[in-house]
Amino acid sequence: MERNDKSDDILLLLDNYSTESRDLHTSFRLAGYDLTAAVIEDDGFLPEGVMSAYGFFLGDFGQKGLGRPRYFNEITVPDYWVISGNNNNGKVHDLNRERGRIFYAEPFHRRLVKVVDWCDDRGVVRSSDHYNRYGALFARTAFNAKGQRFNKTYFHADGQEVIVENYATGDIILNDGGVTRIFRSKTDFVLHFFAKAGFSQSRIFFNSLSTPFFVSQRLNAPVKRDMLFWQEPVAGEIPGNMQVILRGEATRTAQIMVQKRHAYDRLLALGARADMVQKLGFIYPFEKENGHQPEALICTNSDHIEHCKELAEALPGMRFHIAALTEMSSKLMGMGSYENVRLYPNVRMDRLEELFLACDFYFDINHEAEIVSAVRRAFLHNHLIFAFRETLHNADYVADGHIFEAKDVGEMLAAAKEAMADETVLEERLKEQRREALSEDAEAYGRL
Repeated sequence: MERNDKSDDILLLLDNYSTESRDLHTSFRLAGYDLTAAVIEDDGFLPEGVMSAYGFFLGDFGQKGLGRPRYFNEITVPDYWVISGNNNNGKVHDLNRERGRIFYAEPFHRRLVKVVDWCDDRGVVRSSDHYNRYGALFARTAFNAKGQRFNKTYFHADGQEVIVENYATGDIILNDGGVTRIFRSKTDFVLHFFAKAGFSQSRIFFNSLSTPFFVSQRLNAPVKRDMLFWQEPVAGEIPGNMQVILRGEATRTAQIMVQKRHAYDRLLALGARADMVQKLGFIYPFEKENGHQPEALICTNSDHIEHCKELAEALPGMRFHIAALTEMSSKLMGMGSYENVRLYPNVRMDRLEELFLACDFYFDINHEAEIVSAVRRAFLHNHLIFAFRETLHNADYVADGHIFEAKDVGEMLAAAKEAMADETVLEERLKEQRREALSEDAEAYGRL
């Protein structure tokens, strides 16, 4: 999409590149605004075009390491130590003693190394090796004997130590071009990054009331032109730093865009000023339109699927596809006796994507943990999502009217039957689902 020059002096400053951070960045791009995005906490797997305050000083890893992420069995271990792994994590053993724990970058099934924890004889983590998307070791965290973080060292692409962050004191030491600088806080360090990268005069859109807000507070500006994009829940009271903004005491921020419906409602209920707080969701990159087909998907790694038999029996016209990343128990395999149920144990990722494309309904009714970010993926594939309150995994993408108590399974069945029988009802429910998820269009972002 063609770049809009109005975005040239705006910096999108993110605490980390979380799902919400990515959605915000993507929303601006889909709206035609090619904002520069900078992340403070770098996990090594930032997408192309997203910079970080730490990574700015580490050089170009593109020509170093493997040139690709490191597979789980490619980490270096002593002779005779054994590396093993599954689709969730990996381990390193010395005979019967666990020496290391391997954590993957998402999606986990690809088994790409992000962090390796190394343990002492007591099983306490003493150091963590951080690998990036080029397969290079770019940072190492040290822990004390109690397993508490002590410091983190960042390495240049050439292997030299460049940054040391002391978690006990908050100091950050930077070796930059032969000059050693000591910063007493993360805010001071990021401000130095701003000066070196040329961002000190930029307007800042930020999504955190911690370091990004502190940076905004420390920069000079003749008018208040920074903006907070709030993406977190709100509990018993308005966060303290947000109250600073709402009282008009922030040096550069006078506007808050709330990106979760429940958080917006809660802030207004707590007395937040309506003229300073607005609702603005995301421009979601939907994968397909709903095809109005009676094909439903359930993703689970548990055989505890609430009212599974009742749904299969009461909705004979609906074909249920139940997918798991692991083997299925005999209890769940028994569901295969129903003519309208298809089972996919140890499902391949390409087959799972085919199921998301083929299905138009999703039932979030499995107990235990969610797998493959299934509810979000179902939303992005325009599935009509139904859930039980007891099994709900991600309320952001499920309309309130599509969430039922397990004891009221009859109400869920009635809603599903109605949507199956009438395409108009199905489309209205989809609109409700997108509206409550704060799905926006390009014009909403253009108005900023």
